[in-house]
Amino acid sequence: FSGILSHPAKNEVQLIYTKITRDKNNKPSFKTYSYNLDNKRYFYPASTVKLAAVIFALEKVNALKSEGITSKTTMITDSSFRGQTRVIVDESSKSGNPSIEHYVKKILLTSDNDAFNRLFEFIGRAEINAKLKKYGLTHSRILNRLAIGDGGEASKNTNPIKFYENDQLIYSQPAQYDPLDYPLELTNLIVGKGYMDSQDKLVNKPYSFENKNVFTIQDQQELMKRLMFPEAYPKAERYNLTPEDYQLIYTYMSMLPTESNYPKYDPKEFWPAYAKMIYFGREKNADMPGDIRIFNKYGDSYGFIIDNSYFTDLKNGVEFLLTAVVQSNEDGIYNDNKYEYETVCY
Repeated sequence: FSGILSHPAKNEVQLIYTKITRDKNNKPSFKTYSYNLDNKRYFYPASTVKLAAVIFALEKVNALKSEGITSKTTMITDSSFRGQTRVIVDESSKSGNPSIEHYVKKILLTSDNDAFNRLFEFIGRAEINAKLKKYGLTHSRILNRLAIGDGGEASKNTNPIKFYENDQLIYSQPAQYDPLDYPLELTNLIVGKGYMDSQDKLVNKPYSFENKNVFTIQDQQELMKRLMFPEAYPKAERYNLTPEDYQLIYTYMSMLPTESNYPKYDPKEFWPAYAKMIYFGREKNADMPGDIRIFNKYGDSYGFIIDNSYFTDLKNGVEFLLTAVVQSNEDGIYNDNKYEYETVCY
């Protein structure tokens, strides 16, 4: 580990740790420490953006309650722009129908990419970025769907969506278009010495992260802190979530994939510690201590490992927030799936 810290720029290491103490009335106070923090130095946030989508999607459901929508309402995604895809069933849900609630579960349990993309389309790109600004997450932007090569005009167009109750249409959301680009002043956007293109051919030019998602670790931890400690904020600054929304998020953010029935996962593919890499790495047979609970959202892509977490040790009465990023890409080639996740990042 000392070798990594001795090259923090090479390995893109950034850390934020927040110590949490409680007074006699159980009111929390926070003391934050950081290492190598730089909100302008770019790293690819990967799946960590999904937690913001979970929160903002549930907020939008609450804003649409007058239409009769809940997080359990059947949500049918249509298509209206090139490359868009439809969703009319979800066999992993108990009802067989897609819904906001089920997408939330899939994101928090195993970081499902399609589930995020469907929430991205429901919220709309403009509203996502307006919400980031509203909550003071001003160093970040969410522009693209994940794992489908989304970008350009395709990312600005989001699908039409319809909600049904007992096969009856109760709300129709038209396709949305977001003309804005959300520029940010960033460094480290042009990196490496080459990359594999969409045809899996090597291009001997640096790789560009321009026009991709940005989610700094400072903004990530602020998102998590406001989620886990709403009482620490004035009511007007809290998320527009119901107690049931908070319980849904807390339950599935700390649940292990092997504990879920809907969706049900193959333990060989999604082992107990699958989503808890900040503590267990990629150890498939890790001993899971019952007195430690981890509420987190991780991400991994382009050689970056990121985790945004809240730890609580029930046995010792210790709790803290920890958000970190580290990268390893020794050959300097991006998109080749040759990264030192096991030997460096974990």
